[in-house]
Amino acid sequence: MLEYNNEALGVQLKREYRPPIEGLEFESFDEAYDFYNVYAKGQGFGIRVSNSWFRSKRRERYRAKLSCSSAGFKKKSEANNPRPETRTGCPAMVIVKLVDAHRWRIVEVQLDHNHPVSPEIKRFYKSHKKMCLAAKEVQKTEPVKEIHTIKLYRTDVVDSLCNGHSKTDERDNGNSMDHSKHLDLKEGDAHAVYNYFCRMKLTNPNFFYLMDLDDEGRLNNIFWADARSRIAHNYFSDTITIDTTSLTNKYEIPLVSFVGINHHGQSVLLGCGFLGHESVEYFVWMCRAWLTCMLGRHPQVIVTDQSKLLHMAILEVFPQARHCYCLSYIMHRVPEKLGGLSGFEAIKGKLSKAVYDSLKISEFETLWGEMINEHSLGNNKWLQLLYEDRQMWAPVYLKDTSFVGMLPISETSEGSSAFFDGYIHKHTSFKEFLDKYDLALQRKHLKEAMDDFESRNTRFELKTKSNFEFQLSKVYTKEMFKKCQIEVEGMYSCFNTKQVAAEDEIMTFVVKEGIEVEGKEKETRQYEVVYETSQTEVRCICSLFSVKGYLCRHALNVLNYNGVEEIPSQYILPRWNKEYKRKFTLDVGFSDLGADSCPGEWYNQLCRRALEVVEEGAQSQEHYQAVMQEMDTLLTKFSVLDRKLT
Repeated sequence: MLEYNNEALGVQLKREYRPPIEGLEFESFDEAYDFYNVYAKGQGFGIRVSNSWFRSKRRERYRAKLSCSSAGFKKKSEANNPRPETRTGCPAMVIVKLVDAHRWRIVEVQLDHNHPVSPEIKRFYKSHKKMCLAAKEVQKTEPVKEIHTIKLYRTDVVDSLCNGHSKTDERDNGNSMDHSKHLDLKEGDAHAVYNYFCRMKLTNPNFFYLMDLDDEGRLNNIFWADARSRIAHNYFSDTITIDTTSLTNKYEIPLVSFVGINHHGQSVLLGCGFLGHESVEYFVWMCRAWLTCMLGRHPQVIVTDQSKLLHMAILEVFPQARHCYCLSYIMHRVPEKLGGLSGFEAIKGKLSKAVYDSLKISEFETLWGEMINEHSLGNNKWLQLLYEDRQMWAPVYLKDTSFVGMLPISETSEGSSAFFDGYIHKHTSFKEFLDKYDLALQRKHLKEAMDDFESRNTRFELKTKSNFEFQLSKVYTKEMFKKCQIEVEGMYSCFNTKQVAAEDEIMTFVVKEGIEVEGKEKETRQYEVVYETSQTEVRCICSLFSVKGYLCRHALNVLNYNGVEEIPSQYILPRWNKEYKRKFTLDVGFSDLGADSCPGEWYNQLCRRALEVVEEGAQSQEHYQAVMQEMDTLLTKFSVLDRKLT
């Protein structure tokens, strides 16, 4: 294992021989071969292509099996002195498959060998020799298609594997420069990025950015966060999403965004960056840059797409966080992955029922099994992988995870949308994005300020006579009150509430609800609600409170049934309070500085606190005048103090 020290972060980014896993994707067959070859060298075995599948007319490879060099057995020789058998029939292998015109995916992995393997064994295998000879060739000639993936792995890992077989220093030959792992900046982009960061440091004192450069000064990754994003992180970093939509959709800008949910249920930016290459190492750098910017405060829950590379990075950087896959992303891929199957509409209906209607794990397992068996989907690789990862995305497995609205739990509900939706498209350049970045943030901040003002100064319309609704209208922001109001109104669609069990102070109720199915028929569903009388605790099997952060109609119905007139305080989350940002206590990273602090730290702390005052001052004309008056008073005091000191 080799270590790379990144002084800007003050952490060590570890490179290691990572094992192949199902789902890893590569830009070419050669890249997949090189990846497995690097891993094999680190473990102490060689590899070979043991089988290939080709399209008959064009001889185009679309599937291949890469095996341990000890796989199979040699044919028996009739020679007088045959060579001894060196193969053992080893089962270790990976199978890679072409999934579209340019991407190869690992679809099957077997890591176990039936013979000893160790990096300490000094045997030099043919596949490793090819790797180092190709690396030499890269240094002598212009890169060509057949060997460009060797250059992709011309990191210190490969240099160490060659063990001195390559004597020419790559940096001495400018023609061998590889851009596949660096940001693809076009003319004017570099100046635009540099000028933007310089301007922000001058006008936005708490602006933070990091650049990841290699030994030749080439730009690998960039991360930045402005003052508002750093303040917002303090309030809204409990549950975040790492948005890699631009990477998934192959946008020109490889944008990675860290997004939270504010007290209005709206997305709020917590930082973003440009990723030079999709790899575990680069994702680790980006996550650590964000964590450093936010003073080491970890989120509780992280939501992403199904990137295995990002998953591995999250395990390394945020080991205590609950990592989940975005359900909306998965369900939007259903037509792409299953649309060509016979009976697609029926399959889609079964899948939706299993995902959204299952209240118990046993129900999900039963419905999933019925879908697989009825439509003969046992060999569908995508569904197999989805099922293996079900605890990371299926709502029934995530009932104790707080998503603050990021996880849709019904077909009609929506998860969080991409923060920059409507501001970027597939061909947006770096320069264009930086111009739109400011515009997007200004509009988002303006909307939040307007919603703050409206929530504090508007009397909400009540639609029922329930005291629950009146109670919520006094404390919650307008948008969150509307969502809670739907549940209060929904109490009237619940009926026949019955106590079915009791043990000491814990009672179990069944609540029936009439639900419209496909906008036509009404279906009666039963929900089990547990009520604990001494602490006034209530828990429904639908788990709306855990997922969304407010009580469901079934729990409210049981509270009402038991004569409880107000929602217990533990179910009124401060997070949705219209005064949340005023009452919120800043964490230790933003607390008072010690006696040994320096002027730079005073400056940063003052900027943070001043931004809070600015946000409050913009709420109304009265607030604005009060802030301006106090600022004038402070400046006068400073002038008097300066005169005394002189």
